[in-house]
Amino acid sequence: MHVSLTTPALLFPAISLLLLAYTNRFFALAALIRNLSNGEKPVHKDQIKNLSQRITIIRRMQEAGVSSFALCVLCMIFIYVGFNKTGSVIFGASLLLLLYSLILSVIEIRISVDALNIHIKEMSK
Repeated sequence: MHVSLTTPALLFPAISLLLLAYTNRFFALAALIRNLSNGEKPVHKDQIKNLSQRITIIRRMQEAGVSSFALCVLCMIFIYVGFNKTGSVIFGASLLLLLYSLILSVIEIRISVDALNIHIKEMSK
């Protein structure tokens, strides 16, 4: 398989937007945690566990996304200097990291839905 210099460059806008979305998720979750800690009502143990899990997953999503981005740059450098085979392997690793990041995103969304269900259950009491 031949990877040209433009192939990894196509991922730049996608990865950038993905990292922006992950950062927005992180900021929203941080604001939620701060609001819960300042509230007068006690926070349910399941909510605290859920929030902790989500923070960890978002961190891993961001790490995988940034690593994918860095490998894309490295891939382009290798292709630029003529090491096409090495560049192709690095590009494959970059795609795998991007896939891992997306899978983590789906997991985080599912945990977020669980958090909403916990909240709905508490509201119905």
